[in-house]
Amino acid sequence: MKNDIYTKLIEKRRQNACLFCLIDPDKQDIKTNVKLAEIYQKSNADAILIGGSIMIEKHYEESIRQIKQSVDIPVIIFPGLFNFVSAYADAILLLSMLSSRNPQVLIEEQVRCAPQLYHTGLESIPTGYLLVESGNLSSVQYMSHSMPIPRRKNDIALIHALAGQYLGMKMIYLEAGSGAKESVPEEMIQAVSSKIEIPLIVGGGIRTPDTAKQKAEAGADFVVIGTVLEQLDEYSIVREFADAVHSVR
Repeated sequence: MKNDIYTKLIEKRRQNACLFCLIDPDKQDIKTNVKLAEIYQKSNADAILIGGSIMIEKHYEESIRQIKQSVDIPVIIFPGLFNFVSAYADAILLLSMLSSRNPQVLIEEQVRCAPQLYHTGLESIPTGYLLVESGNLSSVQYMSHSMPIPRRKNDIALIHALAGQYLGMKMIYLEAGSGAKESVPEEMIQAVSSKIEIPLIVGGGIRTPDTAKQKAEAGADFVVIGTVLEQLDEYSIVREFADAVHSVR
């Protein structure tokens, strides 16, 4: 199984922390999705994540196809449910929500998408996904019927992350959720990153470059921003996010 994208991400992380920009293609038309992707690449984002918790519109695959034609940085699927598999992307984060006890998000969706992954040859990056309490009910929490990890229970987050590592997953993702009221605490990031030996992704509720930098300094290898970008009229701040995260070596 190829692992070109994963290898490239690890190589970039050896230089500095990295920034992922999330596009939810359901929230705007194809032309806008492509424009956003081009802005993120010009702003020095390290990869583009594509996905969301709900997919109502029918232009998901066409958005990915046109985005991939327009940018050179990795385009990675960040699935809500695994009918999001597309051969046009470079890779997919094959998420297992380890913080949940709902079998659908632990293994059922992954089994359903396995034939699609086999036939498309899409690179999969096995990722232990941990939902963290964010101060409000997030879409991912509601749709997955999952209880988040309490935001002050660093030990619970750590043992779930270690379980993912011991199961052979390549990354751990601490997620506060789209539109989170509060982001993942730095103390939790530090507690997890100091003990695991695989890369750590952190996302949800990160609204300023300073906050993004704090997550990287606490131990996040990859910082994800998404909702804050949907609310911008001026995209020059994306470069500020990238510079802030990249400053952490």
